[in-house]
Amino acid sequence: MTWEMAFSLIVVITMMVALVKEFARPDIIVFVALISFFVTGILTPSEVAAGFSNEGMLTVGLLFIVAAAIQKSGLVERGITSLLGNSKSERHSLFKFLVPITGASAFLNNTPIVVTLTPTIRKWCAEHNISPSKFLIPLSYASILGGILTLMGTSTNLVIHGLMLDQGMEGYSLFTLATVSLPASILGILYLVTFGYKLLPDHKPIGEIFGDKSKEYLTEMIVEENYPYLDNPMVNKSVEAAGLRNLDGVYLIAIIRNHEKIYPVKNSTKIKANDRLIFTGLITKIAELQDKKGLKLKTGTNITLDKLRNGNGQLVEVVVSHQSSLLYHKIKDTQFRAKYDSGVVAVHRNNERIDSKIGDITLKPGDTLLLLAGTDFEERSLESNDFYVVTPLSNHPLLNKVDSKKAWASISILGIMIALVTIGVISMFKAMCITVVLYLLLKIISGDEAKRHIELNVLILIASAFGVGKALFKTGAADWLANQLILLSNPFGQIGVLLLLYLLTTIFTEMVTNNAAAVLMFPIAIEAANRLGEEPMAFIILITIAASASFLSPIGYQTNLIVYGPGGYKFTDYIKVGMPLSLIVMTTTVLMVSWIWI
Repeated sequence: MTWEMAFSLIVVITMMVALVKEFARPDIIVFVALISFFVTGILTPSEVAAGFSNEGMLTVGLLFIVAAAIQKSGLVERGITSLLGNSKSERHSLFKFLVPITGASAFLNNTPIVVTLTPTIRKWCAEHNISPSKFLIPLSYASILGGILTLMGTSTNLVIHGLMLDQGMEGYSLFTLATVSLPASILGILYLVTFGYKLLPDHKPIGEIFGDKSKEYLTEMIVEENYPYLDNPMVNKSVEAAGLRNLDGVYLIAIIRNHEKIYPVKNSTKIKANDRLIFTGLITKIAELQDKKGLKLKTGTNITLDKLRNGNGQLVEVVVSHQSSLLYHKIKDTQFRAKYDSGVVAVHRNNERIDSKIGDITLKPGDTLLLLAGTDFEERSLESNDFYVVTPLSNHPLLNKVDSKKAWASISILGIMIALVTIGVISMFKAMCITVVLYLLLKIISGDEAKRHIELNVLILIASAFGVGKALFKTGAADWLANQLILLSNPFGQIGVLLLLYLLTTIFTEMVTNNAAAVLMFPIAIEAANRLGEEPMAFIILITIAASASFLSPIGYQTNLIVYGPGGYKFTDYIKVGMPLSLIVMTTTVLMVSWIWI
């Protein structure tokens, strides 16, 4: 083993550990791994930069804009709402919306579909007295099953397509994957509405859990007007000057002044006599509040979160995204109030409320924040990719500002481009370029909106991962790993090799991210096919599907993360419901690949 090969393996293993341990954002970790190959001379400057001009990566960037335009149209949301309607049974409703979601996810980025529909599904479930946990995991899983059907169904497919083009291969056509994945998707949907439905939990969402216990988390203090012996030292001071900003374990979320409710509370907000100050957090730390001169504890408060809201204010749940700028920062360091016109009432992780000082909580992907939001929150949240809003917003633009002509134009243009790609007139990359240009010219989406929806950190991760994969090829590490894989599975024949390749890809997907897993397994799949003398396409399709078929945890795939908190799920729910589905998809995929190519 050469030093280059050993170094490559060490870097990849270190990268995997860092991704699992969440030392930093995934794109930063993979980029650092790429730079290490450049600094040591394993990769040339052109090889390092190649991923940033890869056709598959650029197509993913264009699809972010296309998906944003379709999401803005509101057609998917309205269509699903009308389909749900008043069905004969819960399972009938589930089937009615899973099929079109799977179909839509085959042609659109599934993340915005799930983001858009999560609040819609929750609202429908509340109106029909159904637990949203019976519908939200199926929503995510159906979008994943749709994503493995076509080239444009998910970014992973486009990433592998780009890698194939770099290797001088033909790449995927629009429906290459469907020849293998269609049976798996059909069986997966049937499982979700039958046996899988029984395994789904009947959890309350976090909003309801908190609503039931909100009094346990809220404390009310009165700013005394007649303070003994001297004027109240709190009165006419700002919140910061009064020492109410960085308290130990409690967090000022609102002020009630006469009939006015002030939130989110800014550092500069002046305190007046007889103000009622509402705190949330560790009520066991209330002693610090009682020690504040001029404040008096109001015992037996009848304040609840619902009573705090103004006419235009809302209680909103949001889920911290993978690409959030808030990640790994403490809430007090993010200037949350100023940025989003909302205060954090509670933070939930793994469906459990984090019992520590809210300002000191370091945010991670999938954290669910319960916010007391002001009037500007909706507009500001639409301009951010920091979190997914999973509560129906009363003034959501989709409800009030839909231009039906532009909405249908966006669908029609995309449909025409898909048809042209299907019959081989133009490539997927060229089709998406034309689509985006037409959207901008027809003002279906503005330049600012397009720029805002391009997830740069995802593109950086993909581009950097291309370089890491190139290093595995170039140093011979991929060949060595493929040989070890074949030796390990040799007693079980070629089916054993396929199964082990699929399992490794699935494990990597659940541990890190789907795109990183796909890029890491691509060179190993090619080398394994070459050593066995088999058609590489069979092995590449296998890892493409395995990299996207993430059903075992909320971490491996963004759509699973989005529904994690809103469904009130536990980590084990994904294993319980997702394990049989994973086995169905794996078995079907391996059998189809063997039947068609081997």
